[in-house]
Amino acid sequence: MANVVRAALVQATWTGDTESMVAKHEAHAREAARQGAQIIGFQEVFNAPYFCQVQEPEHYRWAEQVPDGPTVRRMQDLARETGMVIVVPVFEVEQSGFYYNTAAVIDADGTCLGTYRKHHIPQVKGFWEKYYFKPGNRGWPVFDTAVGKVGVYICYDRHFPEGWRQLGLNGAQLVYNPSATHRGLSAHLWQLEQPAAAVANEYFIAAINRVGKEEYGDNDFYGTSYFVDPRGQFVGELASDKTEELLVRDLDFGLIEEVRQQWAFYRDRRPDAYEGLVQP
Repeated sequence: MANVVRAALVQATWTGDTESMVAKHEAHAREAARQGAQIIGFQEVFNAPYFCQVQEPEHYRWAEQVPDGPTVRRMQDLARETGMVIVVPVFEVEQSGFYYNTAAVIDADGTCLGTYRKHHIPQVKGFWEKYYFKPGNRGWPVFDTAVGKVGVYICYDRHFPEGWRQLGLNGAQLVYNPSATHRGLSAHLWQLEQPAAAVANEYFIAAINRVGKEEYGDNDFYGTSYFVDPRGQFVGELASDKTEELLVRDLDFGLIEEVRQQWAFYRDRRPDAYEGLVQP
């Protein structure tokens, strides 16, 4: 029997301030719930601009506690109101000097199930993230939510296959990948890497990208967010490359077991032969 989960994602333009940005996402979430969505995810550091285009201490002001900060608490209220699971990417301050690029996963009853902290931190032009973030230190959690087992991988992480695999080994059925990536050298990878990861690990992926230009740099975020299934096929059309958009798609989780029986990648893994992969 089909196990269909109606899932949503938002790619958004920056409004200029946190309050209006959060309010806009609340409106998108309520619309998604009206359309029957059971889970929704937002883009990387969704309540702020992508400030990592520059290296300036003023941008530490965007950081807040998780889960006790104002944004996650507000999203917990929203989850209770809408009955949806919500994936909430924010700039986290754990304590003085300890900052992370984080996503909180909130269950449909408003419970914060935990967080994922981005493991792979870039430090290249337009993406000066090491200035702000420590590498993630909480492993590859998969959260047992009201809709199933949900994991998170954040932006630059997507270039590293090891984390995708660990999320699969930990039982993920759907992985959200909130991102901020712009037109340029790696743009062609956007529609290549996540479908390939969905195939290799046999689960669904929600790939979310920002859209538009922001005040702190020249990055032109190109949207084209999408859902992809365990066969590497897009679920419906991709979002626009120029405008804000809410996507709502039906994901048949029954396809996961079907694909895992047909393409027995987990059966045929050879962890006994992979020792060299973890050598520095």
